[in-house]
Amino acid sequence: MQMYRRLRNVLRNKLQRTFIGEAWINLTSKPQSSICFVSATRLSEKDFWRRSLLGRSLGPRLNQTTIKARIAYENTQGLPTIYNKAIREEDAEILVFLHDDLWLEDPKVMQKIRAALKINDILGIAGNIRRVKGQPAWLFLRGTSGKLELDRPNLSGAIKHGNPGQSEKSVYGHAPAACELMDGVFLAAKRQTLIKSRTYFDEQFKFDFYDMDFCRTAKQNGLSLTTWPIDLIHQSSGLFGGPSWMEMEATYQAKWKN
Repeated sequence: MQMYRRLRNVLRNKLQRTFIGEAWINLTSKPQSSICFVSATRLSEKDFWRRSLLGRSLGPRLNQTTIKARIAYENTQGLPTIYNKAIREEDAEILVFLHDDLWLEDPKVMQKIRAALKINDILGIAGNIRRVKGQPAWLFLRGTSGKLELDRPNLSGAIKHGNPGQSEKSVYGHAPAACELMDGVFLAAKRQTLIKSRTYFDEQFKFDFYDMDFCRTAKQNGLSLTTWPIDLIHQSSGLFGGPSWMEMEATYQAKWKN
């Protein structure tokens, strides 16, 4: 058996050096799952690919067969509207929902996404392994004084904040880990998993709480949520506690009531 494997590998390596051999290997190799990166930006198409972190880091990875992007340029709609259209209309097997100020630093990001989704339903990079009543964000609880406090022992995952070459890593906790809530900066799932379970984004949450709501909907529909170690840089550290955020929190809490 070892001799057979050795001969097979030698033959394969020799074939890879020829045009016909490369074509044969491509035909006989198991095809990779297609991935579509879905995002929205206020930038024009030209500026997105030239200036944004996502455009600059994703552009070199695109190809015509397995990796593509679906970007809403000069966008004024809420993220859930953009994301739901992708779920309904895209033909890629895997959808990755992410912010336009996210730098894909990990050289193995595609392999990690595919590997994680072979055994999990929804993939994220940071989250919380528990959920409690009245929780205002995946990483916070509200203290007795009303102040937001990190739920440190129950957090999972990690992400860098800043810009390429000038970033600081926030490590929340061990990953992979099964979670109840995850950050919407990066979420991935197989498209058919979402369709079959009827898991969509609630379009009343434009930019805040759409991720919290989506995670709870997914759990309600029997899907698993899991963080995964993928190296990313988020230009923003997130905005919590502002007027629009507080308004959406009230809507979120009224919807779920627990």
